[in-house]
Amino acid sequence: MGRCPKQPNRVLAELVEEAGLTHKGLARRVVERGRAIGHQLSYDHNSVRRWLEGEQPRPPGPGLIAAVLSEALGRRTMPSDCGMHAEGQQADLGLEFPLSWTEGVDTVTALWRGDVERRKVLTGIAYAVAGYTAASMRWLTLPGPDQPASSGRRKVGHSDVDALRSMTGSFRDLDNRVGGGRIRQTVVQYLHSEVSPLLRGRYVEQVGRQLFSAAAELTKLAGWMAYDEEEHGLAQRYLIQALRMARTASDHALGAEVLAAMSHQATYIGRPGDAVDLARAAQIGARKAGLAALESECHIVEAHGHAARDDAAACAESLRSAEKAFERSEATAPEWLTYFDEAYLSAKFAHCFRELSDNRRAGFYAERSLNMSDGYRRGRAFNLCLLASARAAEEPLEAVRIGDEAVSIVEGLSSRRSLSYLRDLRHRLSPHDSLAEVGDFRRRVAALTV
Repeated sequence: MGRCPKQPNRVLAELVEEAGLTHKGLARRVVERGRAIGHQLSYDHNSVRRWLEGEQPRPPGPGLIAAVLSEALGRRTMPSDCGMHAEGQQADLGLEFPLSWTEGVDTVTALWRGDVERRKVLTGIAYAVAGYTAASMRWLTLPGPDQPASSGRRKVGHSDVDALRSMTGSFRDLDNRVGGGRIRQTVVQYLHSEVSPLLRGRYVEQVGRQLFSAAAELTKLAGWMAYDEEEHGLAQRYLIQALRMARTASDHALGAEVLAAMSHQATYIGRPGDAVDLARAAQIGARKAGLAALESECHIVEAHGHAARDDAAACAESLRSAEKAFERSEATAPEWLTYFDEAYLSAKFAHCFRELSDNRRAGFYAERSLNMSDGYRRGRAFNLCLLASARAAEEPLEAVRIGDEAVSIVEGLSSRRSLSYLRDLRHRLSPHDSLAEVGDFRRRVAALTV
């Protein structure tokens, strides 16, 4: 810990006293909050005594202390308010679901700015275990609705919102075609340079709701791109802030979509219990929105969570619910939901059965998933890998043939998730390595995914 003796930190002493915290209690809460975002700290009551004497803890200490005091005092407290250097204030940037929509603007614009500037605090950050649980609970329980009207200098109108939605559509198409790694920084730069001024502009409530809905959609997409690159801590922060903006917009449908994305990520990183909880929260939003297709998606991500927990009965029940809701799907849907069609549903069924080691049914649904729309090159690579993995045990040469097609697509993508799918297929083919075709394929994949 950095030793920089200064004058006694009377500001911090007053805040600690106001919060009613003991030295030991403050240290414990700071350590717990640090652990939740991937930091192993060893603060104790002696650490607090030294802070009060004027010592400055190293980052992320100041930011964590300010966050703990914010929670205890019921108002936002920054490191500078605690008599500490501000460089630590971004230790948990974007991880909290802000209580007010105006705080949400401050948080998300700081997240975009820090990402554009490649702040070290946002590089390689860990996924926070409790982050999504706290965000989804606040999304469900926060009173409202918000009234997003602003009196900034720049006038914002419907044409600005339309332009933002148009750009989001273009970015979404590129993401599906080339992978998140190719364009994520471009998206973040656009959010920082073009969307931040809009959020701080001048608009009436009706325009404000539409603006926050559009900004949430693009922020969710940026988070999905980070997830595609397996930057899970960064993706988590973007999705939490996307959820906050959807809440500001009173857009229940988009909020449910963001929660479904969180569930998707939670299953992928090995937290299927969290995935189930997030999917169930998403279902509440989907029912409020009255979108059957969205409700189907929320059931299918719950099914995947159950499958990853090896709970076949609960998975089957969620799959049935997903099918029933899908049968009621509307002829029209929000643009961000148009990907959810019969091919996507089949792919998710295949994922579930693969988790349950039912290769026959996984293969059946993976074959159906290939009847997909043009433009989803990354999705096609995923689905080919799904089909190949279902064939690997009994038909290794057929799996190689299918896998070769997947490799030819992945070579043109920037998507670490695609590489993970190929690694999984390579592993499933390892028992057949003595076959020349299998050995050649496994070496090709190894060279691509190194």
